[in-house]
Amino acid sequence: MSWKVTVRHGSQVKREKFETLAEALDEARAQVDAVRREGGLPEISAFRDYAPDQRVHARIEISGPGLIRSREGGLDVTGDGSVVAYKGAIRKEPLGATSLDDAFARLREGLDG
Repeated sequence: MSWKVTVRHGSQVKREKFETLAEALDEARAQVDAVRREGGLPEISAFRDYAPDQRVHARIEISGPGLIRSREGGLDVTGDGSVVAYKGAIRKEPLGATSLDDAFARLREGLDG
């Protein structure tokens, strides 16, 4: 059984495999912390204005073993440093987390079930 963590940050894509969900979540947390330490993103204008909280700074995706679609989800780190947890890969279902710890707890529940 292995879990894959994919980090999309700017033009870079990094993938690693882990034996357990706990190890994959630990790596995801380390990646979130690293992105947040870089600081936020500025507001930009392109057809309309995009505030930092509307921009994705990095996306950390976790997928479980096999082809079970219910074992896919991840975290978007936005330009203001907030984190949005979601379940799914194609159709992302926001998990409504209120804090970083809550985001990881809800993501764990979504992937573990």
